[in-house]
Amino acid sequence: MTKINKISSILIANRGEIALRVIRACKELGIKSISIYSDEDTRSVHVKRSDEAYYIGKAPALESYLNMNKIIEVANTVGVDAIHPGYGFLSENEGFAEMCERNGIIFIGPTSEAMEITGDKMKCKAIMKKARVPTVPGSDGVVDNVEKAADIAHNAGYPVLLKSAYGGGGRGIRFANDEKQLKQEFEMASAESKAAFGKAALFVEKYLQRIRHIEFQLIRDAYKNSRHLFERECSVQRRHQKLIEMSPSPVIDQKTREKVGEIAVRAAAAVNYLNAGTAEFLRDQEGNFYFIEINSRLQVEHPVTELVTGGIDLVKLQISIAQGEEISFSQQDLKMHGCAIECRINAEDPFYDFTPSVGPVPNCNIPYGPGIRVDTYLYPSCNVSAYYDSLVAKLIAWGRDFEEARIRTKNALDEFTIEGINTTIPLYKTIMDEQNFINGDLSTDYLDRFNILDKMRENAREESQRVSSAAIAAILLQSEFIKKSMTGSSMASKPRLEKSKWKKIGREFNGI
Repeated sequence: MTKINKISSILIANRGEIALRVIRACKELGIKSISIYSDEDTRSVHVKRSDEAYYIGKAPALESYLNMNKIIEVANTVGVDAIHPGYGFLSENEGFAEMCERNGIIFIGPTSEAMEITGDKMKCKAIMKKARVPTVPGSDGVVDNVEKAADIAHNAGYPVLLKSAYGGGGRGIRFANDEKQLKQEFEMASAESKAAFGKAALFVEKYLQRIRHIEFQLIRDAYKNSRHLFERECSVQRRHQKLIEMSPSPVIDQKTREKVGEIAVRAAAAVNYLNAGTAEFLRDQEGNFYFIEINSRLQVEHPVTELVTGGIDLVKLQISIAQGEEISFSQQDLKMHGCAIECRINAEDPFYDFTPSVGPVPNCNIPYGPGIRVDTYLYPSCNVSAYYDSLVAKLIAWGRDFEEARIRTKNALDEFTIEGINTTIPLYKTIMDEQNFINGDLSTDYLDRFNILDKMRENAREESQRVSSAAIAAILLQSEFIKKSMTGSSMASKPRLEKSKWKKIGREFNGI
């Protein structure tokens, strides 16, 4: 029987909106929250909102939020019970999870052993095949030379992807349409993998065209109880990076949801997973699902699941499992409620190839209202740093159905203003009105297939023209008013203004 170890303090090894998200969960549970910060984050909200905050190092992530030894040193000095890694940074680093375990600190996430398996895509793929989990055709192991890669690609059929065995978040992926291109890309992919992940290990995978990216939220406790919390459609992407997520998926009915959800649960059991994670799938045009990986952490898009499951708090659930508690609900207890859509608000300029946009934010207006949730670290006079991820906010809208969620998202985007930097808000405004999105015709090449960026630019031109026309009309109206007011030279010709009754009453009251 797993022992219950009540957690009384948590160090949050992260920053920005996810640090704030964990702090809020801690406050609700009566747990002391301890944050860390770099030079760049001295004035950040997570530093002010946590119960305690400790300086961790200079602005570069390697000297602060990726400095495992320093983080563990702070945790030991303060005497924390647990560490929550958030997402990004050290959240999927099995070495960091192992350091926590060695130091008697609860790591709020999977064990280092499970993380090592899920982080090694080839090892994970082999385990999934044994567990009868369908995987994408391609190599069964790491491919260490270009000739072997070419043979596998020929058998799988072009086009193919060259992917880092240790990659994640869309990084370390190269496309090859034929053998010549594969040979050109192989060395570049190897070098990119080594630079990003420290290992030049690649595998070959058939490129499935016109696919949808669909993931299932998983939760598993130490008693081997596994649950899936339904799917999230993540097909609106740019260069393998998710932009918009929603639940439910427009192409999944209840029968399919149960079938693929059971596969996701089986995948979690196959690697003896613990805590929250996500089973990621590709769906082809024929409706076949292929497992690609388990993301062994809390996802950026977790609020979508929280809203459609009727308010299940995934961070609080993570904490309860980390301290040895059982999942309190069965799979049959879970019901979907309405629809939720999330837009990732990134500090990037979609008009100029998503160039990063950083600097001070003099002012911002955060939308609110029925069904609207915004997770962000922004506040007037804050600064968006060039040292960290471009995500500055997440706009999540819930509705009783897709259409209500879409309209609420659209209206909230119209209210959302962030001064001083460029963001992806104009792109999402275009998408919310785009007919193919409304019809649910989604795929990972959605932006290119339907020329969404061109539509965004055209919308911006039309809006600019409307604003210009309105300004000209206002100037002409003001000019006409001035002209009319100057007609007639004598004051006597102007109508006499009625005297204020309030002034008259005031005079009488004061005996004037």
